[in-house]
Amino acid sequence: MPIVRIDIMKRTDPTFVGKVGKVVYESLKSAVNVPDRDNFQILGEHDEKHFVYDPTYLGIERTDDLVIIQITLNEGRTVEQKKLLYKTIADRLKDELAVRPQDVFIGLVEVKKENWSFGNGVAQYAV
Repeated sequence: MPIVRIDIMKRTDPTFVGKVGKVVYESLKSAVNVPDRDNFQILGEHDEKHFVYDPTYLGIERTDDLVIIQITLNEGRTVEQKKLLYKTIADRLKDELAVRPQDVFIGLVEVKKENWSFGNGVAQYAV
């Protein structure tokens, strides 16, 4: 059910953004019970002219290693589940890919179930 966008500044390691995607997917499964194989991601790398961010918004010191993650998913998760997801992603990115937690920016977009079509022009989750 989620679709994930991950955007980063272009890096020397072309596999890095894919590794971030794997961490995000595994975190979604463990923190908010996303099922196996429900993995849809758009991974983007950008030059400095096409990756704009404020380096100190809300007093958080960000660097060019910033990872911006936007997750669109069904509505209905509790605040506690969302907080667990944010923490799980940030902790795993730090532990597995040496991304500073200050450089992990996550935005959730919640939608109703009938707002999905996974193919064939059908709203598979509509009741």
